[in-house]
Amino acid sequence: MTTVDSFGAKDVLNVKGTEYEIFRLDAVKGSERLPFSLKVLLENLLRTEDGANITKEHIEALGNWDPKAQPNTEIQFTPARVIMQDFTGVPCIVDLATMREAIQDLGGDAKRVNPLAPAELVIDHSVQIDKFGTEAALERNMEIEYERNGERYQFLRWGQTAFDDFKVVPPGTGIVHQVNIEYLARTVMTREVDGVLRAYPDTCVGTDSHTTMVNGLGVLGWGVGGIEAEAAMLGQPVSMLIPRVVGFKLSGEIPAGATATDVVLTITEMLRQHGVVGKFVEFYGKGVSAVPLANRATIGNMSPEFGSTAAMFPIDEVTLDYLRLTGRPQENIDLVEAYAKEQGLWHDPENEAEYSEYLELDLSTVVPSIAGPKRPQDRIELTSAKDQFRKDIENYSDGRDQAGKGRPSAAVDVKMEDGREFTLDHGFVSIASITSCTNTSNPSVMLAAALLARNAVEKGLTSKPWVKTSVAPGSKVVTNYYEKSGLIPYLEKLGFFVVGYGCTTCIGNSGPLEPEISKAVQDNDLTAVSVLSGNRNFEGRINPDVKMNYLASPPLVIAYALAGTMDFDFENEALGQDKDGNDVFLKDIWPNPTEVEKVISESIDSEMFKSDYASVFDGDERWKSLDTPEGNTFEWDAESTYVRKPPYFEGMGEKPEPVEDIDGARVLLKLGDSVTTDHISPAGSFKSDTPAGKYLLENGVERKDFNSYGSRRGNHEVMIRGTFANIRLRNQLLDNVEGGFTRDFTQAEGPQSTVYDAAMNYKEQGTPLVVLAGAEYGSGSSRDWAAKGTALLGVKAVIAVSYERIHRSNLIGMGVLPLQFPEGESADSLGLTGTETFKIEGINELNNGSTPKTVKVTATGEDGKETTFDAVVRIDTPGEADYYRNGGILQYVLRNIAANK
Repeated sequence: MTTVDSFGAKDVLNVKGTEYEIFRLDAVKGSERLPFSLKVLLENLLRTEDGANITKEHIEALGNWDPKAQPNTEIQFTPARVIMQDFTGVPCIVDLATMREAIQDLGGDAKRVNPLAPAELVIDHSVQIDKFGTEAALERNMEIEYERNGERYQFLRWGQTAFDDFKVVPPGTGIVHQVNIEYLARTVMTREVDGVLRAYPDTCVGTDSHTTMVNGLGVLGWGVGGIEAEAAMLGQPVSMLIPRVVGFKLSGEIPAGATATDVVLTITEMLRQHGVVGKFVEFYGKGVSAVPLANRATIGNMSPEFGSTAAMFPIDEVTLDYLRLTGRPQENIDLVEAYAKEQGLWHDPENEAEYSEYLELDLSTVVPSIAGPKRPQDRIELTSAKDQFRKDIENYSDGRDQAGKGRPSAAVDVKMEDGREFTLDHGFVSIASITSCTNTSNPSVMLAAALLARNAVEKGLTSKPWVKTSVAPGSKVVTNYYEKSGLIPYLEKLGFFVVGYGCTTCIGNSGPLEPEISKAVQDNDLTAVSVLSGNRNFEGRINPDVKMNYLASPPLVIAYALAGTMDFDFENEALGQDKDGNDVFLKDIWPNPTEVEKVISESIDSEMFKSDYASVFDGDERWKSLDTPEGNTFEWDAESTYVRKPPYFEGMGEKPEPVEDIDGARVLLKLGDSVTTDHISPAGSFKSDTPAGKYLLENGVERKDFNSYGSRRGNHEVMIRGTFANIRLRNQLLDNVEGGFTRDFTQAEGPQSTVYDAAMNYKEQGTPLVVLAGAEYGSGSSRDWAAKGTALLGVKAVIAVSYERIHRSNLIGMGVLPLQFPEGESADSLGLTGTETFKIEGINELNNGSTPKTVKVTATGEDGKETTFDAVVRIDTPGEADYYRNGGILQYVLRNIAANK
């Protein structure tokens, strides 16, 4: 690509004798007032201006950004790199492998399909907590992980050797976002271009929504669907509207007793209430310098939970200190400082940028909090947790108050095989897990948990015998500083043994509850609770036996393991008694913040990071001994139930077929508000009687080897059978039924059927499908299979009240049309029951090169009554229109490669 450089921005920056080509931001009038995040976008446009896709007018539009205006200018953002985790990354590499074959079919060279931007994949989503509470748990869980996932890992090792600029961080290393901030992130990138060393801001897109964790390091990045990530790897820019930017002013300091987790839950609640979907959030003010990097990363991590695209912290001395701590090369640190100061990207609290909207938080007002029982934004002050639980339990249990407890109660006696005996009741804590990238990268909360464990053990307290306890560190550095601090024995005394290095509980890999406890829950419809230091607590996500899920800081996770129940008041109820018979309250064992800081300074140093990351891509003996295929194209195993060649490019020609209106469509599902990608996408475990389970049994896989949906993302046959199969999904076509079921109108009177079976019957009849949905459709993680599965089931359009950003984009990327009900209307307000037949007219206008603002929708009821409305077409940019015309983003990219574009 030839850079045009209309502004004469190209210049040279000399850093201690090394010269770097840079594109100066001050070449653009007005750039000095822009927020930090928009300056990064501006540099991106200056560097990639080509006079066609990125023009002088685009750059001027960003320089003249009106903070108060609604976004209306499309720009093309070219991320510096792509980062993936293995659940979402495997399908990316499967698709790239399939594209290599498809380009051969179109007469091209397979080797031309390669990442054009650095792509790194961290295997962190596959470890499951099968074993816990013992020293052998870590080793045994890793053994099981390799047994279950050997085929996938062989495939990824092939990809690492077959594709240029693609690296894999093997299992057992850490969580993708923690590895990103501790090692992979550059903050300022360098690359040789036409023989010249160029420096530019590190930016990235990732196949996990919590890619925003790297925002804490001053790196602009966010989660995209795997579909968009593949396109970015192949050199396609991300189309986006210049966003509004919310300035979030921080002041004060976190008080003793509160943690970074409490701060992030407070910010999540504030920003959800304010409304930041599709916007950037940027933190500024004098309080920023008092926020440690690990806390910044924790806040950035939760960006998807408050709905923003990104949540940026600027570069300052705190950033440089973290780069030093994590063992980055001195020349990189020198470059980051010099580049940021030269380009006006260095944080100066006296020189505030302009923002679209403003919020402020005095950190000293933050109090200990949890969030739940099903959404991260539903913050509960810890002092109110018991009362709120007693209100919420009414929604989860029909059990009556048997024992005068003031809440539904159903005491059940349980006798374990090993002799343990106890009584369970609604609200018992079945899982207490220190897990997830959000907190495990943060030494202040991780060491606070360990010190609380020490204090509890010294007071004679123990975890309740029914709690499944676990620690899943975000990287081996955490284990190193735990060991150096001498605190591991105290965690283990309470059952908190290290179980693996990965996401575990937060993504549904909590593993099964002990059989006797699971049976008691199922036989008595007990409402079990999980408490985890994660970022997601949606219904059905954590464990199929657990109805209520709460997010909490790592020390509070341990506190709830000691309490054993959510029906507990930490302020007024004792956790137990010490050896002298004195009551022990939470305040008696809560760690002193000064001691936490002292232990951090004594236990963490840069050598830990340097040694742990020295051979990060090499892996252990298990990884090295995998039998790895060779060659430019992959040899698909017809017997594989993990990795199969997908059908996206079957019958694809060099030119796309014209798009058509939709006629005679049936409703596959009618859904309410806040349906997340967890509800849509296959995730977690599944049973033998589900379509996915039946498929595996038919293909010779035993029940014990099913593994999770996520681990089988490379097999479209499993994934389409698990789409819309979440056990908590409520399809309004059915009364009081939860799970992956619908009505099949190919049969007389539309009997109940699984979603998959009904979709296949519609496909056989040639009937297109639509989904009706409420507000915030597709919120949650950036799950590509939520869109891929939707498309492969035969859904041609979704009509929703509103969408979250990533899922809407992914639907277009798979050739599914996202439509929106007219302002103020919904399926219910229009009287739609989902039993109608749908006609959608006006889509074919896209063949003329334009995108219609609305299309006419006619729903014909069983009685012949017609309901007509104009649905808003949510194809928001010309780039998205190109993707839709081509049947999807991958088809568009492949045709461009084949045509030498």
